[in-house]
Amino acid sequence: MRFRVSHTTQYKYSQPASESFAELRVWPQSNASQQVLKRELIVKPDTVIDHYVDYFGNNVEFFSIPYRHGELTVTSVAEVETCVVNPPAVVLETQVGEARQIFNSAQYQHYEFLQPSSLVPLNQHQSIRKRFFKQADEIGKALLELNSWIFKSFEYESGVTDISTPISQVVKERRGVCQDFAHLMLAILRSNGIPARYVSGYIEAFDPDLVDPEMIGAAASHAWVEVYLPGGTWWGLDPTNNQTAGERHVVVAVGRDYNDVAPMRGTYKGANDQKLNVMVELKRKPSETVSV
Repeated sequence: MRFRVSHTTQYKYSQPASESFAELRVWPQSNASQQVLKRELIVKPDTVIDHYVDYFGNNVEFFSIPYRHGELTVTSVAEVETCVVNPPAVVLETQVGEARQIFNSAQYQHYEFLQPSSLVPLNQHQSIRKRFFKQADEIGKALLELNSWIFKSFEYESGVTDISTPISQVVKERRGVCQDFAHLMLAILRSNGIPARYVSGYIEAFDPDLVDPEMIGAAASHAWVEVYLPGGTWWGLDPTNNQTAGERHVVVAVGRDYNDVAPMRGTYKGANDQKLNVMVELKRKPSETVSV
């Protein structure tokens, strides 16, 4: 599938800022399941934009505006072609006990995705952790079972949490948004010795070719999880929608948790009052069309 992705972030300051600095992670990745065909970044006021690739392989842009400005607008537009890459059946049929042995023998390859992070504490919810990943379970079926359990056990409700909300509160109240469900899933996976990473990106709201229900979390940036499987394959799982990540998912960045992949972070000199507006649009394009 081919998509046009547009992500605009706008800050309006109550009084002009004298200077601002920002770091962006809004450039979709090119990987085995997707290819970025075209891409444009527009920053207003005009400024020089620099680029680097971070530790996790994410595209990062950063800039400063060293003069007075009353608002800041950043628009990222990309054209991305996606496809489905399924793990081999023999990998998904690997028993959990055998998979753990493989992970333990090569911890250095994915060490950071087995450890706690600032937003993903481990071993807090032992009763939940112990429900899943018995030694004789097939790892593919066990992962899908966890994905489904989160979807069925928690209610998606925007506005009830923010990035500082701990997983313990989400578990207690049984509600949250996609980033909460991704963090919870990461905590359960890592506590069970299974390497997993946080994914930020976008998801198509509905499939125009089918009569599918609207996808949850499609109105803004989306979050899901990728699990490291024996043999070195990363497999995407979306607990918010009880799906595996497919061609309707567009990956932007990966990391230990949300803090590693925040679309935009920065600082400015000026009054504390500001108004933030974020607009995200993902539109499917005919396959033969290549222009942005």
